[in-house]
Amino acid sequence: MSNIISANMIWILSAITVFVSFYWFLICPYKHWTKRGVAQGNPVPIFGHMLSTILRKQSFSEMIQMVYNIAPDSRYCGMYQFFQPLLVLRDPELIKQITVKDFDYFMNHRGFIPADCEPLWGKILILLTNQKWKDMRNTLSPAFTSSKMKYMFALISESAQQFTGHFLRKSENVITIEMKDTFTRFTNDVIANTAFGVEIDSLEDRNNEFYLMGKEATNFGGFMQFVKFLTFLIFPKLAKYLKITFFSKKVGKFFTKIIKDNIANREKHGIVRPDMIHLLLEARKNGWKYEESETLDTGFATVKESNIGKIATVKQKITDEDIIAQAIIFFVGGFDPVSSIMSFMSYELAANPDVQEKLHLEIDKTFKTCEGKLTYEALIEMKYMDMVVSETLRLWPPNGMTDRVSSTSYVIEPKDPTEKPLQLEKGDLVMVPIFGIHRNPKYFPEPNRFDPERFNDEHKVNIKPYTYLPFGTGPRNCIGSRLALLEIKTLFFHFLSKFQIIPVEKTQIPLRINRKSFNITAENGFWLGLKQRGSDKL
Repeated sequence: MSNIISANMIWILSAITVFVSFYWFLICPYKHWTKRGVAQGNPVPIFGHMLSTILRKQSFSEMIQMVYNIAPDSRYCGMYQFFQPLLVLRDPELIKQITVKDFDYFMNHRGFIPADCEPLWGKILILLTNQKWKDMRNTLSPAFTSSKMKYMFALISESAQQFTGHFLRKSENVITIEMKDTFTRFTNDVIANTAFGVEIDSLEDRNNEFYLMGKEATNFGGFMQFVKFLTFLIFPKLAKYLKITFFSKKVGKFFTKIIKDNIANREKHGIVRPDMIHLLLEARKNGWKYEESETLDTGFATVKESNIGKIATVKQKITDEDIIAQAIIFFVGGFDPVSSIMSFMSYELAANPDVQEKLHLEIDKTFKTCEGKLTYEALIEMKYMDMVVSETLRLWPPNGMTDRVSSTSYVIEPKDPTEKPLQLEKGDLVMVPIFGIHRNPKYFPEPNRFDPERFNDEHKVNIKPYTYLPFGTGPRNCIGSRLALLEIKTLFFHFLSKFQIIPVEKTQIPLRINRKSFNITAENGFWLGLKQRGSDKL
């Protein structure tokens, strides 16, 4: 009898232990926000709010919109990336407070790639923290002013004309192409030219090494890359212990060699090109300060540089490794996100022929005014072009969210009787859900409709601050916004001066977001047709 009682007691204790362990490790972590009086929806143990995304039933952007809508009447809500709680900022004033006014408390992004796993990546601007970030931002900001964009405009325009010329040589009445692949070749060539000092034509030489290395460096959709990403995200210490690298050594060696050889060749022969390497070499040699310019800026979506990027002197020595690291991140940032914006804009122009016709009229007028030779000033003065680009960025922002890490304890004070003080601790994460904000009908009526008139002179002044954030917010906004906008506008000017973009049999209308890709893209690709203007043939 005693043996039976002992066995039963063991089973009972085991059951209690299992239950307590289950509750402690799988239930308690998801009470983080409810204990603080913050709405958090229905997180799933282990996965939090990520289960549908992991199962590829929901895109990452759709997940952002879902959590944004958890508490429509609140200034913030809570979510979980697996076991990690994040505070989702919904209120524009709160976003301004945390990302701008109290920036010193929320200076850093979450760095999920350990620097000693990716030594070169440990030097890139987006992953730097605290004073190192400030010094590098101060160093790089003068290279991204509107005057420096004008300096590099000729190279970008040449690439756009080369790109357009490729299709002009084709004999088909309607050329059917997949736009994302096509535009990655253009962005590859522009970044190669402006950041690496290398001239390439990836439409003619489709398997050039630079393009293939770029594809590998920016491939975030493969299964192994997905597994690596999850490991870095959920088990960063394990990734560090196993020395898992996010990028192959082959990619790092390739770009390192190109930059070092290029620098050595320029210094030996006194070569000067109007590109990013030259600007950084000049900064290393002479130092520089941020100079305000009377040159026209690149558009409504351009983010303004904070005072951090305008400090008078460069505080740190720029090494070859620094130049390589920044060139690589410019490549990653320009290769996929910019080509995605171009792809979505092409789709919207094909799906909205009235918008495309109006843009054609402005392009033709500008082309005539500048006598067939596009200038920086003529491009920047194109109001409707800017409206179309701005609306594309609203509906299809390249980055659906941005985050910040609390560097110390911080209290969000209540604004109405339904709230109470919310204490954040050092290391807590906050998220700005850009995709959700951009599709909130409170800020943008009929948010799923493509309507460039939102950004005309009459309406754009009424857009509530901190509700339009295609390139982020605060001092840690995207440093390359001017370059991205200049690329997009230059390409579409030259391209649409010769072609009309039309739907074809393979075009998916309405477009659906691909749920199998971490980056925002189309479910079945961006298949569209090019019809040379002035041709009545179909």
